[in-house]
Amino acid sequence: MDLKLSGSTAFVSGSTQGIGYAVAERCAAEGATVILNGRDQERTAAAAQRLLASRPGSRVSAAAADCSNSDQVAELLDRLGEVDILVNNVGHFDVAPFATISDDEWVRYFQVNTLSGVRLARGLLPGMLDRGRGRIIFIGTESSVDVPADMIHYGASKAAALACANGLAKLTRGTDVTVNTVLGGPTYSDGVARAVEQIAATQSIAPEELAESLVRDASLLERFISPDEIANLVAFLASPLSSAINGAALRAEGGVLPTIV
Repeated sequence: MDLKLSGSTAFVSGSTQGIGYAVAERCAAEGATVILNGRDQERTAAAAQRLLASRPGSRVSAAAADCSNSDQVAELLDRLGEVDILVNNVGHFDVAPFATISDDEWVRYFQVNTLSGVRLARGLLPGMLDRGRGRIIFIGTESSVDVPADMIHYGASKAAALACANGLAKLTRGTDVTVNTVLGGPTYSDGVARAVEQIAATQSIAPEELAESLVRDASLLERFISPDEIANLVAFLASPLSSAINGAALRAEGGVLPTIV
């Protein structure tokens, strides 16, 4: 299927690996000009070179910035120019007891998981509205709907981002600009893979065996989701073919959430 992304420019925050990189690669494969982002200039440039090697002829560039830092985002926005597709992917998660999380840690989670998307949307949405077309996609999580007891800080910050996306969609009335959220589930990203490998080593079992046991009973898929599976949905939402979908939270969580949600 031709998603008709040729001629468009996509910026994907936090895209040096994992879901963000998979989204960037999928958009590049569909003909979009892609801008990768990460906090470290060298690492971001390396990711761009890796994507160019896997997709020869693609139009790929790197734009390093810490999206949790307002000054760096302001400088980034000055460099970006016209962006047709904004994918708010950058995020941070961890498991921790509620009573141990300090105020500073709470603020850090909201800076990364909520305000990064707010800053980028505030900078790029006006141009999309002026042109009458564009896409903003938040990479969300099932944990924003069904908040885990040991990830309250994470779930709350992602729930705020979900609410923000819903409100932003209401600003697009009468245009071909849409704002949607993808609610992902347990995904075998680079960070998760490293954690599984470390735990498996301490338990002297194969990483594949541990990965299967972690999600077997929690998901209808009975396996981790791959970053590419999330990227496929994001690329569709970035496409003109998704023009009737706006203000939605689309589930790609493998059946972790109850069907009534």
